[in-house]
This record gives sequence, C-alpha cells and structure tokens, in this order.
Amino acid sequence: MSRDSEETNRRLLRARDAMDRSYAQPLVIHALARIACVSEAHFIRSFRATFGETPHRYLQRRRVERSMFLLRETDRSVTDICFDVGFGSLGTFSRTFREIMSESPTAYRRRAQASPVPTCFTMAWTRPSSFGEAGSE
Repeated sequence: MSRDSEETNRRLLRARDAMDRSYAQPLVIHALARIACVSEAHFIRSFRATFGETPHRYLQRRRVERSMFLLRETDRSVTDICFDVGFGSLGTFSRTFREIMSESPTAYRRRAQASPVPTCFTMAWTRPSSFGEAGSE
C-alpha cells in the first residue's frame, strides 16, 4: 500500500470515527469531508470504495446497532429509542430497521428478550451487515 493511500485511509477512518461519536446527530457531509481533507463528492466516493457503503448507509446501520442495544437492555418505548438514536421519524426508523434486521423493532425486542445469552454472542450473531443492494438509498 502506498504512503498516499495509507494517509487517505487514515483520514477516512477519522471521519468515520467522528460519525461514530455523533451518530445521533444529523449527517453533515461537508464537515466529514473537511476531516478527510477532500471534496464532498470525493469523500462519498472514497468512503464507499473503502468501507463498502455510503456514509448515509453507514450512519443508518450504526444507529440501528445502537437501537438494538436499547431495545434489548431497556424497556423504553420504540418511539423514544427511535429519536434517541437520531432518526427523525418512527416510520423511517421502522423501515430502516426492517431492511437491516429483516424484522420490526418490536419483533426484535421480543426475540432478544426471549433467549438470554452472553452479550458477546448476541453482539456477534446480531451485528447488522452492510446493505446488500448496491446503489439503493
């Protein structure tokens, strides 16, 4: 790997780390592109080439991961969890959750509470993967 591509990857990782730290905040591409020291369009292309999904999809998946924890470990309402993890509407949250997990948030909560297993196994088995459809957003 060349020194330039290592530096590019390091900058993209910094931007992704910033997304992870503020997952509940709105996605601000120009700020992330600034962290990566590239234009907005180049940031989106580079992010997708490096991580296999667009910044928007990555952020949605991270939000769903966080909501999975809250659904398993708390008795808070699905609506409260939806807004706490950064979704703007319950409909968008439910649709996105179903796309990633192939079940509704309520069904996930029921299933997760029905079979207690060590957290490390639950995290490994239920970690959402990247979206399968290329280009669908």
